[in-house]
Amino acid sequence: MNLNAPAFSVFQHDGLDLAYFDEGDPSGEPVLLIHGFASSATVNWVHPGWLKTLGDAGYRVIAIDNRGHGASGKPKDAEAYRPWVMAEDAIALLDHLRIPEASLFGYSMGARISVFAALAHPDRVRSLVLGGLGIGMTDGVGDWDPIADALLAPSLDDVSHARGRMFRAFADQTKSDKVALAACIRGSRDLVSRSDMGKIDAPTLIGVGTKDDIAGSAQELAALMPNARALDIPGRDHMLAVGDKVFKQAVLEFYAGLGRQ
Repeated sequence: MNLNAPAFSVFQHDGLDLAYFDEGDPSGEPVLLIHGFASSATVNWVHPGWLKTLGDAGYRVIAIDNRGHGASGKPKDAEAYRPWVMAEDAIALLDHLRIPEASLFGYSMGARISVFAALAHPDRVRSLVLGGLGIGMTDGVGDWDPIADALLAPSLDDVSHARGRMFRAFADQTKSDKVALAACIRGSRDLVSRSDMGKIDAPTLIGVGTKDDIAGSAQELAALMPNARALDIPGRDHMLAVGDKVFKQAVLEFYAGLGRQ
């Protein structure tokens, strides 16, 4: 298994080409990884070591480039990025691979997409790992319009908003389509009601960095769910929590525990 550059394939759904990789043990328990805003399957899951961590533990590791990101199609209409629309892309990938049920692991925007997938298709979701998003899932994570403005600015030098600068620099670094990302950030912010969170009975682990100023409390979100627990990722902010070794160990233990339930 080439851990640095997994081979990507493409399938079609909703009129779009969607890129993904399918690595690890083909007979292992499938884990579908859903990356965050302005990231990609490679940036979110390969570079921070998740493909290696999960592959070495015997899992079948699948990751999608969300629409608007990576090598997938990039619609420019904000309505194309509603989280329930993007959730159907993830389920369509499971259909394409003929996988009846998988563990979903989403980070930030990917956590929101994972929750919408679990609500629409509970029979397809064995478990959830939600990283980088706590009670912000239901209560919101602040004003994101400045991020869209930052993405459309002529250059980083024209952006003064702190969070806008962070995401614009990230988008520049990943050579992303900034018009598609601006549409995505405008269309993908729908909240999940607290009562809907309570309907998700899949085993869930919610991991948030203790210095994350975006996600909101993991403990508050876990308290809404019948089968969830929270994890503090010590000393990590929103960008750095994803690859943290404490998070990796907790996810491996969480998955190992599923087999004993």
